[in-house]
Amino acid sequence: MAVKTERKQVSVVTGGAGFLGSHLCDLLLGKGHRVVCLDNLITGNLANIEHLSGNENFKFIKHDVTEFIYVPGDVDFVFHFASPASPVDYLELPIQTLKVGALGTHKTLGLARAKNARYLLASTSETYGDPLVHPQSESYWGNVNPIGPRGVYDEAKRFAEAMTMAYNRFHGLQTRIVRIFNTYGPRMRPHDGRVVPAFMLQALKGEPLTVFGDGSQTRSFCYVADLIAGIYALAMSNYAEPVNIGNPREMSVLAFAREICEICGSSSEICFNPLPVDDPKVRQPDITLAGKLLNWKPEVLLEDGLTRTRDYFKQLIEQGNI
Repeated sequence: MAVKTERKQVSVVTGGAGFLGSHLCDLLLGKGHRVVCLDNLITGNLANIEHLSGNENFKFIKHDVTEFIYVPGDVDFVFHFASPASPVDYLELPIQTLKVGALGTHKTLGLARAKNARYLLASTSETYGDPLVHPQSESYWGNVNPIGPRGVYDEAKRFAEAMTMAYNRFHGLQTRIVRIFNTYGPRMRPHDGRVVPAFMLQALKGEPLTVFGDGSQTRSFCYVADLIAGIYALAMSNYAEPVNIGNPREMSVLAFAREICEICGSSSEICFNPLPVDDPKVRQPDITLAGKLLNWKPEVLLEDGLTRTRDYFKQLIEQGNI
């Protein structure tokens, strides 16, 4: 008599070859899911998922999620992570950023509805804009300039949240929304313009660290493994409205630059450039809700996470990949 094997849950991850998406694919596979990774590779990188190429439970499909999405068979979860996600990216790709936030969200919600799957939207702390409330809780509606250069990303994500809630209320779709705060770790793109890879590479190469403004603006940095664990917990919860996931340890950009120099053993100088338009002055998540709902909090110390990230970038430099 044949033994019936239990069907594995199937998760579709858009943007799965990106920094966060690839780590999410790893976690889902570790949890026993089959994973279908969709990515058009505009900002994603096959190197992030090459270690999964021989895994029978992993499938990569090169696809632009602003177009109709076809995935055969059962789907249990749809994780929509596709989007340019750094200022360099969405300033260079403004139309694509708006399209993936609007059309891509519509197409992925349609997939989830057709498959009766649970849907999780990767939103962002940028929905709060340059906040007038500090720290930022989920009840804050934000202070966003819709026509500024950063508005293409901020408004794309705000629209995506609105559409996700519309599908939840109108179609009864099970939806989740995570507002992701500054995250760092291995597989970040070296030249994506974000502060961690920029400072890391400058420090490791002995170049001056470029701080915008006077460096008094603040950020809060969450290690990628903590973030992905929080996202998975949210996906498995029964809460539909936005939840902040991030590390509330706040520090100035200038203090962070000095921390990077110490971690990298660098004597690099710090130089100052003009502050970009609409650059947020403060950024710190209120994670009270995540603690109550998900019993989640970040575990990795900044020094430990930065050491792992430093080792990743050192390896890229040694291999001649930067």
